[in-house]
Amino acid sequence: MAALSTEVKAFIVQSLACFEPPTKVIEQVKAEFDVVVSRQQVSQYSPGNAMAEKLSQKWVDLFNATRTRFQTEISDIPIANKAYRLRVLDRMATNAEKMKNFGMTSQLIEQAAKEMGDAYTNRQKVEHTGKDGGPIESATLTKDEYKKARREMLEDDDC
Repeated sequence: MAALSTEVKAFIVQSLACFEPPTKVIEQVKAEFDVVVSRQQVSQYSPGNAMAEKLSQKWVDLFNATRTRFQTEISDIPIANKAYRLRVLDRMATNAEKMKNFGMTSQLIEQAAKEMGDAYTNRQKVEHTGKDGGPIESATLTKDEYKKARREMLEDDDC
């Protein structure tokens, strides 16, 4: 195993912190630094891995800081942005229409509409209103009123 530069080690630690699998890290190190690393070398830089028991504290700290940032800052990832997704869908729909693929165009338009309506999130806009669009009135019943209403409902079900 070849000795790795600090830059390569940092790259490996940060890649692993961003949930990259070791095989992908190996490919990226080869492409980025023209250095061949083994799976065992990569595993030595993943805290919690048995092979990384002698990993120095500076690499553990870098791993933890990178992992925290990765999990909390999605703004660096373009596809996490609604405007970016809509722009891509627009380009795809335009290309599909040029190719006269109207079925695909229709699906892309539907997907964009869902994106605009927050169909892919938990934040769908749903309005609940009472009579004539006013606020929903909530009634607080006494125990006797509740029993009376319940009796009436049970009597209605017997019909």
